[in-house]
Amino acid sequence: MISKAIRLARVGSVSELAAALLVGLGFPCVMLAAVIPNLWFFAFAAFVTYAADHYLHRCGSYLVNRLAAVRAGLSIRFLVRQLLLILLLSRMGYGEDPLFYVTVACLLAFYGLQAPQSAMVTLIRLRRKLPVVTRNVDLSALAVRDAPPKLLMNRPAEKMLHLDLFAMVGVLIAIGSDTEVVAYAGLALMLGTAFLYLAALLPHIRPSRLVVPEATVLAAVDNWLRDYRPTVILYFSGSKDSAYQVNMWLETMARLGGRPLIFLRERNIVPQLAMTSVPVLCVPGGVHLMNLDLSSVRVALYAANVGKNIHMLRVPTMKHVFIGHGDSDKLASVNPYSKVYDEVWTAGKAGRDRYALADVGVRDEDIVEVGRPQLASIKPWTGAPRNPVPTVLYAPTWEGWDDNPGNTSLLLAGENIVRRLLTAEQPVRVLYKPHPFTGTRSAQAKAAHFRITAMIQQAAAERAVDPRWAKEREALRAGQAEAQAEMARIEVRLSQLAGSASTDKDEAELSRDSRIAPEVEAETLKLRDEWNDAYWRAAGWWEHKVIAGPEPRLYDCFNESDAMVSDISSVVSDFIASGKPYAVTDSAGVGAEEFQRQNTAVRAAVILSNPATELDALLAAITDPAADTLAEARRELKRYLLGPDEPTSLEQFDTAVQALAAKAEARNIGVARSLGEPVGG
Repeated sequence: MISKAIRLARVGSVSELAAALLVGLGFPCVMLAAVIPNLWFFAFAAFVTYAADHYLHRCGSYLVNRLAAVRAGLSIRFLVRQLLLILLLSRMGYGEDPLFYVTVACLLAFYGLQAPQSAMVTLIRLRRKLPVVTRNVDLSALAVRDAPPKLLMNRPAEKMLHLDLFAMVGVLIAIGSDTEVVAYAGLALMLGTAFLYLAALLPHIRPSRLVVPEATVLAAVDNWLRDYRPTVILYFSGSKDSAYQVNMWLETMARLGGRPLIFLRERNIVPQLAMTSVPVLCVPGGVHLMNLDLSSVRVALYAANVGKNIHMLRVPTMKHVFIGHGDSDKLASVNPYSKVYDEVWTAGKAGRDRYALADVGVRDEDIVEVGRPQLASIKPWTGAPRNPVPTVLYAPTWEGWDDNPGNTSLLLAGENIVRRLLTAEQPVRVLYKPHPFTGTRSAQAKAAHFRITAMIQQAAAERAVDPRWAKEREALRAGQAEAQAEMARIEVRLSQLAGSASTDKDEAELSRDSRIAPEVEAETLKLRDEWNDAYWRAAGWWEHKVIAGPEPRLYDCFNESDAMVSDISSVVSDFIASGKPYAVTDSAGVGAEEFQRQNTAVRAAVILSNPATELDALLAAITDPAADTLAEARRELKRYLLGPDEPTSLEQFDTAVQALAAKAEARNIGVARSLGEPVGG
């Protein structure tokens, strides 16, 4: 019942739901206490609403926005509480007392001070907002000043409004003790601290403390572009939840020849970007983009098919390539939009054949097979489980934008899969890593995810006290403590490398200061690998895990697992690089033969129906080579989907970039000659 209420209220925890209920019930109680009147009931109910309201804001509750939408926003809630305080004064017999009139006047004055405070905060934020956001780009010519202290700018409306606590406490004490001087002191403190807040903000609205004009910033960026002369860009547009689609290409971009540049279109992607030493330029405005000097760029790589791609596709001096963010049999992998690019790069021959079968207008001569450079970290299978208890990874994809039952196994098969794994005759360890988008569109998928998470957590708790594992727990105790200490040490160093003070900086300061040296990036990658190794050592090899966050990474989960269960997505194609047994769920129920015909990546998979009764075949293949009848099929499918092992995918990718850059240069020279313009320089 409680979990259902949490889902309906769209809150994240029981405590958040409780705080929301306290806010909803608290205000009627405050009103009732003022009408009765009852001083102590009023004081208790009022401070409950203060505390619950503050908690909801601290945890960024969804309900805060919903309250504003129904005319119960933050300012209204504080104003109502102040009006009820005045009502209490009147009902307690102070209606003709000077205290009543002074309280009303001070609260009105306090309300009036909120307007200049809000105006100054808004002005500072607007004038400190650069037209671009950068990383690893030299903006020293702009002389960007430091931002105001976080104490002034973080949740300023909430801080200003809470100053009325001085008045609230003072007036209530005055009523209870019949000592009016306490009320006057509280009212004076409220107004005094409000004036101090305004005085602290005032120096930061001087022109010298605000950022330079937009045109000056864009000119500085153009100057940097002319100095750096990028040759290849990774262009990306999307929501903050889709940042993984660009993050997967960062390491590849850093290792390319030439001068790479990460080009983003949404500000909220930048904070989600993984560490990289490659210059990052985020240009939200289409007009600004069109006026930038990108004449040195010869190749633009696109990780997603989105509408904003058109702003870069219009540039004829560069060649445009769709590289995607995964290779799968989903319809997204044969999007007709792909024909707008000069070339489409796929991992192996399967991608080429996929476009031919789809017949969406992408010509065969425009397809280039380049492998998957990101898969280099996936370790090949040794043919036997890593630990005495085999590990099975369940990595379902999300529900998609439509209601196709074949999108995700979560809805119809997820709980059956997890239940059968948890109750298998031969014990296995379950790792559950859902897609980052899970539950963003479908409430049913989100609910299934929560139920599966609860199942695994309960099984993990039971296994933690199961006497069958007591000896193993004792044997690993010292090693686990050592691994946990190592994780803590690594996290401290990673925080140092990332810059622990960066959270106190605003967007303009980060654009000014964020520079990642290649050696820092290399150390960070090394430490992340060490952290991942320590993470798995810190847990028993029999312990079930729910991995909902970005760490450990998906490929780290691949390496830790002996088999995987998933859906039609790029996850399956990537896992095939390991050579390990895998299963794919036919959630739409088209039948194994038709399912394999439609989806190349499942030709070497154990096909699961929604009841998941076929899981026994997958579990047998992990531990018994004789039962692994699909081993050779997996090897052949790997070559077909991902291309040859030699040359490496990175070498293939870099060669393709250089070849296309040469085509772009030849095109530009040809156009210049036909127009009688000078060539070279």
